[in-house]
Amino acid sequence: MTGAVERPPNVVLILADDLGFSDLGCYGSEIRTPNLDRLARSGVRFTQMYNAARCCPSRASLLTGLYAHQAGVGHMTDDLGAPSYRGYLNRSCVTIAEALRARGYTTLMSGKWHVGGGYDILNPDRWRPGDATHPTPRQRGFDRFYGIVAGAGSYFYPRTLMRDDEFVPLEDSDFYLTDAISDHAVQMLEEAASDKPFFLHVTYTAPHWPLHASDEDIAGYEGTYRKGWDAIRAARHEELKGLGLIDPAWDISPRDASSPPWDDAPDQDWEDLRMATYAAQVECMDRGIGRILTSLRRLGVEENTLVMFASDNGGCAEFLAEDTGTGERFRYDTDPLDGRRMRVGNIAGLRPGPADTFMSYGRSWANVSNSPFRSFKRWVHEGGISTPFIASWPGRVDVPAITHEPAHFVDVFATCLDAAGARYPAENDGHAVTPLEGESFLPLLAGGEWSRQQPIFFEHEGNRAVRIGPWKLVSEFGGGWELYDMIDDRTELHDVSGRCVPRVEAMAARYGQWAERCGVRAWRP
Repeated sequence: MTGAVERPPNVVLILADDLGFSDLGCYGSEIRTPNLDRLARSGVRFTQMYNAARCCPSRASLLTGLYAHQAGVGHMTDDLGAPSYRGYLNRSCVTIAEALRARGYTTLMSGKWHVGGGYDILNPDRWRPGDATHPTPRQRGFDRFYGIVAGAGSYFYPRTLMRDDEFVPLEDSDFYLTDAISDHAVQMLEEAASDKPFFLHVTYTAPHWPLHASDEDIAGYEGTYRKGWDAIRAARHEELKGLGLIDPAWDISPRDASSPPWDDAPDQDWEDLRMATYAAQVECMDRGIGRILTSLRRLGVEENTLVMFASDNGGCAEFLAEDTGTGERFRYDTDPLDGRRMRVGNIAGLRPGPADTFMSYGRSWANVSNSPFRSFKRWVHEGGISTPFIASWPGRVDVPAITHEPAHFVDVFATCLDAAGARYPAENDGHAVTPLEGESFLPLLAGGEWSRQQPIFFEHEGNRAVRIGPWKLVSEFGGGWELYDMIDDRTELHDVSGRCVPRVEAMAARYGQWAERCGVRAWRP
């Protein structure tokens, strides 16, 4: 560890969208992510960093250091009436941007917001950014903002795109959202005052559906996935073991029950293209991150900048409109501006990538993204809540490391405050603030030891879990409690609840106390 740094460090917090645990090269993937790999080689890789299973709750926890229900985003952005389910950040929380701005930081954001209420993508006349139920980043502590305030949509023609306080009109051009997010992040860095530390939050929509990418990037992976999901899962599992990120004793979870063996899969060339397009989206994001890291070096601030990277949830197995059978217009069915009609759905044989398509990569490839774990985004088994997490701070991290200590997104806020020497306020803008839930893991970044003192809790759509030490109690909505020993069985293959009834009862009681304290309501689909 080097000597003390007089000036508070800059902080860059990067978030991917729907990226699985094993989707980076430094986490076992065949996808090319050289910039994040380089960041990992100089920093600390976490193997048990947890998100909140879904985009909005994860973002709320990351930004506030609270569990999502406490911040008002217990589900998504729809207002469900109860205080913990209003769908936007409430006034009882404070954001990292607000806390660091009070410390003298310039606060910048480029990317996806999605914690500021709901937006009807198909009816822009109904958009109400900035009112009491639709706070924007500029109203929650950010000096500058560029990005979308809603959750998803076309990469070529995104709706709800804003620059600071104004919507940006769409134009028929070479626009691509991932590149634009990177471009504006770099521009904000270049324009930031040199006499102040900065906090930059970069929130990509990649690789969230739709499968939109350039032909050139897709071509770089075409044929790679003709081996099939079974072979790619097995290869990632072996690579994860070789990297020291998982215990070789853990068996890979079985192929998801709804997925056929690759040899029985129809339309294999099209399946190869779907995953190739997803990989292209990840590589494009990594390329943009490389430009941000290059900007830090060019500005001479790399040594005193804490950079962290994570994903908001596991790989996504959600279906699109063609699977609903409702007959309603798909909520993201927005046509390109050049007269073409968008073709919505996973249409076998249709090449993914262009602006007039809207596809997802499907459950079988999401199972690959989450290797070696079970389940997906929305669920709280390990596949839904485990994120690749990298922290690099050249001025503090002398020896690269891998840590197996469990941590949660709420701890990122606490760590940012600790690094900046900032305090967590008791009130914000005249409102009492809910006490911080996170615990700073800063000692890990300085080569020391750290273990989280409090349990970690999860709830989303009735899926619930609690992690206490090596034990995880978990239940899928409508099902009973399962108990797993995370030291021996992190892939959750051997439920020992029947042999450990007192432990199950004690952990379930802890979960119940937490749920009551945080305003968790019974889920009604």
